[in-house]
Amino acid sequence: MEHPAICTIAEPVIAMSNLRLFYGPAEALHGITMGVPRQRVTALIGPSGCGKSTLLRCVNRMNDLIDGVRVVGSLSLDQTEINDPALDVIELRRRIGMVFQKSNPFPKSVYENVVYGLRIAGVNQREVLDEAVEKSLAGAGLWNEVKDRLHESALGLSGGQMQRLCIARAIAVQPEVLLMDEPCSALDPRSTARIEELIVELRRDFTIIIVTHNMQQAGRVSDFTAFLYEGNLVEYGPTRGIFTKPVCKQTEDYITGRFG
Repeated sequence: MEHPAICTIAEPVIAMSNLRLFYGPAEALHGITMGVPRQRVTALIGPSGCGKSTLLRCVNRMNDLIDGVRVVGSLSLDQTEINDPALDVIELRRRIGMVFQKSNPFPKSVYENVVYGLRIAGVNQREVLDEAVEKSLAGAGLWNEVKDRLHESALGLSGGQMQRLCIARAIAVQPEVLLMDEPCSALDPRSTARIEELIVELRRDFTIIIVTHNMQQAGRVSDFTAFLYEGNLVEYGPTRGIFTKPVCKQTEDYITGRFG
Protein backbone atom coordinates (compact mmCIF):
# COMPACT_ATOMS: atom_id res chain seq x y z
CA MET A 1 0.00 0.00 0.00
CA GLU A 2 1.28 3.49 -0.89
CA HIS A 3 2.00 5.79 2.03
CA PRO A 4 -0.08 8.93 1.26
CA ALA A 5 2.54 11.28 2.71
CA ILE A 6 5.52 9.81 0.81
CA CYS A 7 5.97 11.05 -2.76
CA THR A 8 7.27 8.69 -5.44
CA ILE A 9 10.35 9.75 -7.41
CA ALA A 10 10.68 8.52 -11.00
CA GLU A 11 14.11 6.98 -11.68
CA PRO A 12 15.72 7.97 -8.36
CA VAL A 13 19.52 8.00 -8.11
CA ILE A 14 19.25 6.61 -4.54
CA ALA A 15 16.39 4.21 -3.81
CA MET A 16 15.49 2.86 -0.37
CA SER A 17 12.91 0.16 0.18
CA ASN A 18 11.88 -1.00 3.66
CA LEU A 19 15.32 0.00 4.97
CA ARG A 20 15.82 -0.94 8.61
CA LEU A 21 18.89 -0.45 10.78
CA PHE A 22 19.65 -2.08 14.12
CA TYR A 23 22.22 -1.21 16.79
CA GLY A 24 22.43 -4.65 18.37
CA PRO A 25 18.81 -5.54 19.21
CA ALA A 26 17.58 -1.92 19.07
CA GLU A 27 15.92 -0.83 15.83
CA ALA A 28 16.96 2.73 14.91
CA LEU A 29 15.41 3.01 11.42
CA HIS A 30 11.99 1.50 10.76
CA GLY A 31 11.27 0.49 7.18
CA ILE A 32 12.32 3.64 5.32
CA THR A 33 11.10 3.72 1.71
CA MET A 34 11.97 6.74 -0.43
CA GLY A 35 13.72 7.75 -3.64
CA VAL A 36 16.22 10.59 -3.97
CA PRO A 37 15.96 12.55 -7.23
CA ARG A 38 19.00 13.23 -9.40
CA GLN A 39 20.62 16.70 -9.31
CA ARG A 40 18.31 17.98 -6.62
CA VAL A 41 18.84 18.84 -2.96
CA THR A 42 16.99 16.57 -0.52
CA ALA A 43 16.87 17.69 3.12
CA LEU A 44 16.44 15.30 6.05
CA ILE A 45 14.79 17.08 8.97
CA GLY A 46 13.48 16.04 12.37
CA PRO A 47 14.27 16.38 16.09
CA SER A 48 17.60 15.25 17.57
CA GLY A 49 17.89 11.47 17.68
CA CYS A 50 15.23 10.87 15.00
CA GLY A 51 17.62 8.98 12.69
CA LYS A 52 18.59 11.70 10.17
CA SER A 53 22.36 11.21 10.40
CA THR A 54 21.99 7.44 10.74
CA LEU A 55 20.01 7.36 7.49
CA LEU A 56 22.52 9.64 5.75
CA ARG A 57 25.41 7.40 6.83
CA CYS A 58 23.65 4.33 5.41
CA VAL A 59 24.07 5.80 1.95
CA ASN A 60 27.89 5.55 1.93
CA ARG A 61 28.08 2.75 4.51
CA MET A 62 29.67 4.88 7.21
CA ASN A 63 27.63 2.86 9.72
CA ASP A 64 29.86 -0.13 8.85
CA LEU A 65 32.41 1.46 11.19
CA ILE A 66 30.11 0.96 14.22
CA ASP A 67 30.15 -2.42 16.00
CA GLY A 68 26.87 -4.33 16.11
CA VAL A 69 25.14 -2.46 13.28
CA ARG A 70 22.90 -4.51 11.01
CA VAL A 71 21.06 -3.20 7.96
CA VAL A 72 18.05 -4.93 6.41
CA GLY A 73 16.11 -4.01 3.27
CA SER A 74 17.18 -2.50 -0.03
CA LEU A 75 19.32 0.58 -0.61
CA SER A 76 20.68 1.20 -4.09
CA LEU A 77 22.73 3.71 -6.06
CA ASP A 78 21.65 3.68 -9.71
CA GLN A 79 20.24 0.16 -9.15
CA THR A 80 23.50 -1.13 -7.58
CA GLU A 81 22.78 -2.57 -4.12
CA ILE A 82 24.85 -0.55 -1.65
CA ASN A 83 24.85 -3.23 1.06
CA ASP A 84 26.02 -6.03 -1.24
CA PRO A 85 28.93 -7.67 0.67
CA ALA A 86 30.86 -7.90 -2.61
CA LEU A 87 30.62 -4.14 -3.25
CA ASP A 88 33.91 -2.20 -3.17
CA VAL A 89 33.22 0.28 -0.34
CA ILE A 90 36.16 2.51 -1.31
CA GLU A 91 34.73 2.85 -4.82
CA LEU A 92 31.27 3.51 -3.32
CA ARG A 93 32.69 6.37 -1.25
CA ARG A 94 34.32 7.79 -4.35
CA ARG A 95 30.90 7.90 -5.98
CA ILE A 96 29.26 9.26 -2.81
CA GLY A 97 31.23 12.08 -1.18
CA MET A 98 30.62 13.34 2.34
CA VAL A 99 30.98 16.64 4.17
CA PHE A 100 30.79 16.43 7.94
CA GLN A 101 29.33 18.70 10.60
CA LYS A 102 32.74 19.87 11.76
CA SER A 103 35.20 20.82 9.06
CA ASN A 104 38.05 18.30 9.04
CA PRO A 105 40.84 19.50 6.76
CA PHE A 106 43.99 17.40 6.85
CA PRO A 107 47.13 18.99 8.34
CA LYS A 108 48.47 19.51 4.82
CA SER A 109 48.51 22.35 2.32
CA VAL A 110 45.31 23.61 0.72
CA TYR A 111 46.47 22.01 -2.56
CA GLU A 112 47.17 18.60 -1.01
CA ASN A 113 43.80 18.61 0.76
CA VAL A 114 41.98 19.02 -2.54
CA VAL A 115 43.98 16.38 -4.44
CA TYR A 116 43.98 13.83 -1.61
CA GLY A 117 41.30 11.59 -3.12
CA LEU A 118 42.81 11.84 -6.59
CA ARG A 119 46.24 10.80 -5.31
CA ILE A 120 44.68 7.79 -3.55
CA ALA A 121 43.09 6.88 -6.90
CA GLY A 122 46.56 6.94 -8.47
CA VAL A 123 46.32 10.28 -10.26
CA ASN A 124 49.71 12.00 -10.14
CA GLN A 125 50.02 14.03 -13.37
CA ARG A 126 50.71 17.60 -12.28
CA GLU A 127 48.57 19.26 -14.93
CA VAL A 128 45.58 17.03 -14.07
CA LEU A 129 45.95 17.80 -10.36
CA ASP A 130 46.41 21.53 -10.99
CA GLU A 131 43.26 21.63 -13.09
CA ALA A 132 41.28 19.68 -10.49
CA VAL A 133 42.43 22.01 -7.71
CA GLU A 134 41.35 25.15 -9.56
CA LYS A 135 38.06 23.65 -10.73
CA SER A 136 37.16 22.21 -7.31
CA LEU A 137 38.11 25.31 -5.35
CA ALA A 138 36.16 27.44 -7.84
CA GLY A 139 33.24 25.05 -7.51
CA ALA A 140 33.39 25.47 -3.74
CA GLY A 141 33.53 29.26 -4.07
CA LEU A 142 37.02 29.40 -2.57
CA TRP A 143 39.47 29.82 -5.48
CA ASN A 144 39.77 33.61 -5.35
CA GLU A 145 40.37 33.54 -1.60
CA VAL A 146 43.11 30.90 -1.58
CA LYS A 147 44.73 30.89 -5.04
CA ASP A 148 47.81 32.62 -3.60
CA ARG A 149 47.89 30.31 -0.55
CA LEU A 150 47.66 26.90 -2.19
CA HIS A 151 50.86 25.64 -0.61
CA GLU A 152 50.15 27.02 2.87
CA SER A 153 48.57 24.92 5.61
CA ALA A 154 44.83 24.47 5.33
CA LEU A 155 44.66 24.83 9.10
CA GLY A 156 45.31 28.57 8.67
CA LEU A 157 41.94 29.11 6.98
CA SER A 158 38.84 30.46 8.74
CA GLY A 159 36.10 28.05 9.82
CA GLY A 160 33.89 28.87 6.83
CA GLN A 161 36.83 28.56 4.44
CA MET A 162 37.79 25.19 5.98
CA GLN A 163 34.27 23.88 5.41
CA ARG A 164 34.33 25.04 1.77
CA LEU A 165 37.75 23.39 1.41
CA CYS A 166 36.19 20.14 2.63
CA ILE A 167 33.48 20.56 -0.02
CA ALA A 168 36.20 21.15 -2.65
CA ARG A 169 38.00 18.00 -1.47
CA ALA A 170 34.75 16.01 -1.74
CA ILE A 171 33.89 17.20 -5.25
CA ALA A 172 37.46 16.88 -6.64
CA VAL A 173 36.92 13.16 -7.31
CA GLN A 174 33.65 14.02 -9.12
CA PRO A 175 31.21 11.97 -7.06
CA GLU A 176 27.66 11.42 -8.20
CA VAL A 177 26.16 12.13 -4.79
CA LEU A 178 27.24 14.55 -2.06
CA LEU A 179 26.15 13.90 1.53
CA MET A 180 26.21 16.82 3.98
CA ASP A 181 25.70 16.24 7.70
CA GLU A 182 24.71 19.61 9.22
CA PRO A 183 27.51 21.37 7.28
CA CYS A 184 26.71 24.82 8.70
CA SER A 185 26.08 24.04 12.37
CA ALA A 186 29.51 25.27 13.51
CA LEU A 187 29.56 28.38 11.28
CA ASP A 188 28.64 32.04 11.72
CA PRO A 189 25.66 33.46 9.76
CA ARG A 190 27.79 34.92 6.96
CA SER A 191 29.68 31.66 6.37
CA THR A 192 26.37 29.76 6.58
CA ALA A 193 24.87 31.96 3.87
CA ARG A 194 27.89 31.33 1.62
CA ILE A 195 27.61 27.54 2.07
CA GLU A 196 23.87 27.70 1.36
CA GLU A 197 24.50 29.60 -1.89
CA LEU A 198 27.09 27.00 -2.76
CA ILE A 199 24.68 24.09 -2.16
CA VAL A 200 22.20 25.64 -4.59
CA GLU A 201 24.98 26.08 -7.20
CA LEU A 202 26.36 22.55 -6.73
CA ARG A 203 22.95 21.04 -7.43
CA ARG A 204 23.66 21.60 -11.13
CA ASP A 205 26.34 18.91 -11.03
CA PHE A 206 25.58 16.72 -8.01
CA THR A 207 22.74 15.00 -6.22
CA ILE A 208 22.84 16.38 -2.66
CA ILE A 209 21.38 15.00 0.56
CA ILE A 210 21.66 17.34 3.53
CA VAL A 211 20.87 16.74 7.19
CA THR A 212 19.85 19.98 8.87
CA HIS A 213 18.26 20.95 12.18
CA ASN A 214 17.51 24.38 10.73
CA MET A 215 13.99 24.61 9.24
CA GLN A 216 14.74 27.88 7.45
CA GLN A 217 17.85 26.36 5.88
CA ALA A 218 15.90 23.35 4.62
CA GLY A 219 13.35 25.74 3.13
CA ARG A 220 16.04 27.83 1.42
CA VAL A 221 18.28 25.17 -0.10
CA SER A 222 16.27 21.99 -0.70
CA ASP A 223 13.96 20.85 -3.46
CA PHE A 224 12.61 17.87 -1.47
CA THR A 225 12.28 17.37 2.29
CA ALA A 226 11.94 14.19 4.35
CA PHE A 227 10.65 14.51 7.92
CA LEU A 228 11.80 11.74 10.25
CA TYR A 229 10.56 11.05 13.76
CA GLU A 230 11.79 8.28 16.06
CA GLY A 231 13.35 6.38 13.17
CA ASN A 232 10.24 6.55 10.96
CA LEU A 233 9.82 8.46 7.72
CA VAL A 234 6.66 10.45 8.46
CA GLU A 235 6.41 12.58 5.34
CA TYR A 236 8.43 13.16 2.16
CA GLY A 237 7.78 15.42 -0.78
CA PRO A 238 8.60 18.71 -2.52
CA THR A 239 9.88 21.16 0.09
CA ARG A 240 7.34 23.85 -0.69
CA GLY A 241 4.47 21.45 -0.06
CA ILE A 242 5.99 20.04 3.14
CA PHE A 243 6.39 23.56 4.55
CA THR A 244 3.08 25.06 3.39
CA LYS A 245 0.64 22.12 3.20
CA PRO A 246 2.01 19.12 5.14
CA VAL A 247 -0.19 16.04 4.96
CA CYS A 248 0.58 14.82 8.50
CA LYS A 249 -0.28 16.73 11.68
CA GLN A 250 3.02 15.56 13.17
CA THR A 251 4.93 17.27 10.34
CA GLU A 252 2.93 20.46 10.79
CA ASP A 253 3.57 20.46 14.54
CA TYR A 254 7.31 20.06 14.02
CA ILE A 255 7.62 22.69 11.30
CA THR A 256 5.59 25.23 13.29
CA GLY A 257 7.73 24.63 16.37
CA ARG A 258 5.17 22.88 18.57
CA PHE A 259 7.77 20.24 19.36
CA GLY A 260 11.33 19.45 18.37
